[in-house]
Amino acid sequence: MKKVGIISAGAWGTALGKIIAELGNEVVMWDFMTDVVDDINHNNTNGRYLLGVRLPSNLQATTDITLAAADKDFIIVATPSLYIIDSVKKIAAMPGVREGNTFIAVVTKGFISGEEESKLLIEAIEEFLPETYRNNLVYISGPSHAEEVSRGKLTGLIAACPNGRNAIRFRELLTGSTLMVFPSLDIVGVQTCGAVKNVVAIAFGMLDAMMEFSDSFGDNTESLLLAAGLNEIQLLGTALGSTHPETFTSIAGVGDLDVTCRSRHGRNRRFGREIIKDRILARFKDLEDLIRNISSLGFLPEGAVAAKFVHEIARQRKLKLPICETVYSILNCEVNPSQAVSIMVENLGGALTQTIPDA
Repeated sequence: MKKVGIISAGAWGTALGKIIAELGNEVVMWDFMTDVVDDINHNNTNGRYLLGVRLPSNLQATTDITLAAADKDFIIVATPSLYIIDSVKKIAAMPGVREGNTFIAVVTKGFISGEEESKLLIEAIEEFLPETYRNNLVYISGPSHAEEVSRGKLTGLIAACPNGRNAIRFRELLTGSTLMVFPSLDIVGVQTCGAVKNVVAIAFGMLDAMMEFSDSFGDNTESLLLAAGLNEIQLLGTALGSTHPETFTSIAGVGDLDVTCRSRHGRNRRFGREIIKDRILARFKDLEDLIRNISSLGFLPEGAVAAKFVHEIARQRKLKLPICETVYSILNCEVNPSQAVSIMVENLGGALTQTIPDA
């Protein structure tokens, strides 16, 4: 039996906690919301994030981060990207982490602001942990909506780490009858896929909503957007230092992009649809205002935050990412969403040209 701490009892943290506890491990989840913690401990449910899912009794929750992070064999950090550094700072001095004896994985998707250039999460997090964690943190991603994982739907994940042994350790921790985990050394590529696919999913959601009142777009158009979006993900990932091209055609790349764009559980797809159908951006001045007040949406579309960082990185590195740039312009309230998406879709051919062999 392993002692496992999970930092943040949102939908994904809770789903993973459920799987790990059902495999016979002792799991403690930390969250700052008292109602969520009480619901888990007293009712074995997390009604705020996973309505109708029964949690095992050996899955406990606490508002005291020390109880969730001290002297653990494994820690999984699931805090949203906007708040993840604060969480990492809190666990850095905990017994076990302080000595480098606790294995740590991150499942959050996105970027962190840096002094010169925005950073992928693992690179940023390493700066706040003991030196022993450099090149030893594990990043876990893949096509995995928490709603389905928590209900036992067969799911595949990728655990990436430059130290392959650590990736395998988390594979052994998580693998069961409903969850399969594949190790990878390409931590940059897997992180890029996980972050940027959320931006593409916002565009997909907008296009999906527009299909309800336009005869110009259909399933074929959505697949065109999906392919062009994958091309942008690979272009950015390669620029950032991805080591394995096959990452982008694996479940970390095309698999996660597909499920995020097409699933009814996708928050970023939902956000895109609501931009068109409900005009929800009208309440915000620009993207910075949206990010400051993102909790007012009632759900967290990580792609909105990632769009800001992708825009900054692409500008600094002189990368052409028309889908991501369109999403940024829309979220920054610079253009009309429907018109911008229509123009973007009509010009997707140029984004795909470089990936199609000459006849």
